[in-house]
Amino acid sequence: MADIFPTKSNLMAAQKSLALALLGYELMDRKKNILVREMMQLVEDAKTVRKEINECYAEAYHYLRLANTTLGICGNFARTVPVDESLDIDFKSVMGVEIPIIKSDESTVAPYFGLTSTNGYLDKAYLCFNEAKRKTVHLAEVESGVYRLADAVKKTRKRANALNNIMIPRFRNTIKFISESLDEKEREDFTRLKVIKARKEKEKEKENQ
Repeated sequence: MADIFPTKSNLMAAQKSLALALLGYELMDRKKNILVREMMQLVEDAKTVRKEINECYAEAYHYLRLANTTLGICGNFARTVPVDESLDIDFKSVMGVEIPIIKSDESTVAPYFGLTSTNGYLDKAYLCFNEAKRKTVHLAEVESGVYRLADAVKKTRKRANALNNIMIPRFRNTIKFISESLDEKEREDFTRLKVIKARKEKEKEKENQ
């Protein structure tokens, strides 16, 4: 505190800084809680989507095995399905955190291979793999959101802790130091005035005698 002069203006500045730090901590803590709540919701969504994807793949490979058994190896039929490059990424903001929204074109889900040369097993396998792809896109969106929110929570918690454990105690100590110094100075001034007043009264009494 040696570099801080105990003046009323510095006391008012420290009190104002403390009020701003307390408000900042409250806002940071509230932001952290909202981000954690959003992140936990996405974590639950990710668990659900992973389970659904595993079920889709299990069903898809089941029908693919049946198709391979009845039609032979179906690699040539798979090559007729074009590569999907329809992904589009947008963003939404959650408390200043950019969360990706990934979309894909789902307008065409009909099999691309000839119906006369295949059977229902291959059709079902195609539809299951397509559903797994759609859910994988959604999982990528959710997990990306989780990673971004987790990083934002970490940074927000770090800033909130810095305010609560460093800045706020520092401002409180400064206010205490200045207040005690001003109180001490006020007591010294009061004592000095009493001494001066008593001395003047004695001088006045001597003059009157």
